[in-house]
Amino acid sequence: MSAPTTSLDEPDQLAPQPSSTSRGRRLARALVRPVAAALSGLLLYASFPPRPLWWLAPFAFAVLGLALYGRRARVGLGLGYLAGLGYLLPLLVWTGVEVGPGPWLGLAAVEALFIAAAGAGIAYVSRLPLAPLWAAGVWIAVEAARARVPFGGFPWGKVAFGQPEGVFLPLAAVGGTPLLGFAVVLCGFGLADAVRHWAALRRLLDRRVLTAAVLAVLPVVAGFAALPLVDDSAEDGTATVALIQGNVPRMGLDFASQRRAVLDYHVRETLKLAADIKAGRAEQPDLVLWPENSSDIDPYLNADAYDEIDRAAKAIKAPISVGAVVTPDNGTGSPLNQQILWDPVKGPVDTYNKRQLQPFGEYMPYRSFFRIFSSDVDLVRKDFVPGHKPADFDMAGTRVGPVTCYEAAFDWAVRDQVKAGAQIISVPSNNATFDRSEMTYQQLAMSRVRAVEHSRAVMVPVTTGVSAVIRPDGSIAQKTKMFTAAALVAEVPKRSSQTPATRLGTLPEWLLVAVAAGGLGWAATRTVRSRRSHR
Repeated sequence: MSAPTTSLDEPDQLAPQPSSTSRGRRLARALVRPVAAALSGLLLYASFPPRPLWWLAPFAFAVLGLALYGRRARVGLGLGYLAGLGYLLPLLVWTGVEVGPGPWLGLAAVEALFIAAAGAGIAYVSRLPLAPLWAAGVWIAVEAARARVPFGGFPWGKVAFGQPEGVFLPLAAVGGTPLLGFAVVLCGFGLADAVRHWAALRRLLDRRVLTAAVLAVLPVVAGFAALPLVDDSAEDGTATVALIQGNVPRMGLDFASQRRAVLDYHVRETLKLAADIKAGRAEQPDLVLWPENSSDIDPYLNADAYDEIDRAAKAIKAPISVGAVVTPDNGTGSPLNQQILWDPVKGPVDTYNKRQLQPFGEYMPYRSFFRIFSSDVDLVRKDFVPGHKPADFDMAGTRVGPVTCYEAAFDWAVRDQVKAGAQIISVPSNNATFDRSEMTYQQLAMSRVRAVEHSRAVMVPVTTGVSAVIRPDGSIAQKTKMFTAAALVAEVPKRSSQTPATRLGTLPEWLLVAVAAGGLGWAATRTVRSRRSHR
């Protein structure tokens, strides 16, 4: 009797088959790192305002560091992209409030590519000595790139902007948002290194344990050491400032069709404050700040708008910074997003034109190309023209530096105004198109960080809220509710000294980029040597 034969194409019935349990375990092991990467992004998002959970950010990077350790760069790329989606999808959901999910999903998907690049770089340097140092440098280098490209960059969501309070915040005064973000990331990756070497904890003098502990604790110690730089004293006296939040008739994109109503609301709230001052219920302000888009009717071309603003300035007996959309007589018909300094006696006397315009909001890049994907590009009918120089308004003896809305996310835009002589920073904004989303709280957090970074009181007048008076130490002195007409009056310190961050400018950022380059170069050299030794 012949032995049974088996075909090579058929499975060997006698070979052991993997059990469903072992397959499940392998699948679970394969999913650990992707799930951890996505979780790290969600934790980083959760650390941002309006939640006061700034301390979650280091743990987010600890989880990310553990997920990326020892992986190849191409695996790090994928894990980084998952982390980026976990972070940016919930963070930027406000971008789709009025125009649908397309722009939101597209923006998050594109910006997550930067996080993917960071993941690849972090994985590549993860086996180096002092790996957390190089990895943190890589993250900040990618943030530097994201703040510049494409279309002038999109720095929204920098790690520093999730730290408007807490132990790391004083470092903003030392090296600006790059150093503040670097400290948070370094602390997290240091924690990850400590967790990896937990088995060596019994040997307290183990070099790996000591190094990980130092890298995790050093940023916290540095934050406490920088506390003396946080000062809210009045170097040049004080100014009494009024912020007007006029509100809008309806939230949403069509607020622009309500232009006259929006202007009337801000005039009305200013006149109401003037009546309260006359009755002794409010203090007389030295200066008044209106939000961005508080007069979308060009007062230079519309006599009624001119007269209404002038009436408000005369009633309040103080200069007003008015956020207006104007169309200069330059033959192009292109509008300017402008802050107008309106004197109660002389009328309009100075202007500041917004320099960092918002792509897809104030101008449409590659209009014909993006129209292929959505007709919403035509909601931006005319592209705004950017301004080209900083300005500080002399408002009754107080020098005020306007930083219009989106500009607050850009380091250079705020720093320029302080270097131009601003004693107080104003961030006039319009959030009416973003409903009750987290956008306004994220932007408010930026202004709080800027206050510490440059040691200036920051005023945030917003059409629909949250308007706020921020002290130079980043704390909020007063604030309004959303979609509520209100006026804030506060005495704030005037300051003229410059923090190290203001004086150093971009130097800390470029030094941290050099740290990243050094780590990546070292890792590349080790890789080449390793390949040569195996030939």
